[in-house]
Amino acid sequence: MITESEFNELIEHTFEALEEALDQIDTDLDYQLSGSVLTVEFDNETKLVFSRQPPTRQLWLAARSGGFHFAFDEVAGDWRGTRDGQLFRPFVVDQMQVQGGVTFEWL
Repeated sequence: MITESEFNELIEHTFEALEEALDQIDTDLDYQLSGSVLTVEFDNETKLVFSRQPPTRQLWLAARSGGFHFAFDEVAGDWRGTRDGQLFRPFVVDQMQVQGGVTFEWL
């Protein structure tokens, strides 16, 4: 298991990368980082809420389709869903399209 310090560094890097990718979207999209929570709000008034969970060393995503938990996979170099094993970045790209109708590229 990763240390709390490693976890916090990974979360910071993930949130920064996500914010940089969101800045590249042509659509007028609102997002805000407040403490340990990053919220993305769509024109249809729904939200994706990303939050760090230090006790479990997980990254959580609340979406209209449900709540999803991700743990860091050192081999993949990405967060991986604890239920289905799906990688975080492709999952976020899919959720942006499904929930907000936003075409989003994030490698």
